[in-house]
Amino acid sequence: MTSLVRGAVDNLANSRGRSTQHLLIGLGVTATAVLGSAIIARLNAPTPDNPKVRAAYDRLDKPAMQPPPKAFAVIWPPLFLALTVSGLRIWNAPRSPARTQALTLWGVVQALNAMWMALGPRRLGGQLATAITTLGTAAAYVWRARQIDPPAARMVAPYVGWIGFANVLTEELWRKNAAKPTLH
Repeated sequence: MTSLVRGAVDNLANSRGRSTQHLLIGLGVTATAVLGSAIIARLNAPTPDNPKVRAAYDRLDKPAMQPPPKAFAVIWPPLFLALTVSGLRIWNAPRSPARTQALTLWGVVQALNAMWMALGPRRLGGQLATAITTLGTAAAYVWRARQIDPPAARMVAPYVGWIGFANVLTEELWRKNAAKPTLH
């Protein structure tokens, strides 16, 4: 039974031949990075428990294509899970300069996710610049990850698509609200 479980984990995490310690460290690093990004997003989300942020977002003119708020709660968890597993698969790949570059890009994507959300509705220009940077960095990560571990790259492709759509939403928010006085 133990070997069956380990085989399933190895297949999912690309960890065949890696020690359990290496696997657990990688899981800790990737899950902590994605969780940190998710927590920052949650702390800056326009939800009822964040009344100031919600009020600022409520004052914005929103694009007609904006999904309902509940859609974000459904979409983000699987994307964050895919980012975690993808990063773990790259972590478990053989050491190489390409692996180091992919892990660096992956880490930058996590930091940019956090920055994008931390900027909030008061800094739409900063959000737009971060959104564009996130999309480019995520695409670069997919390109580099594909050279190391194609399944890791495929896992993140839906995230890149969502970030592309989020870029359009962010640009529209910025365009529709740029002339407004600073939101407080």
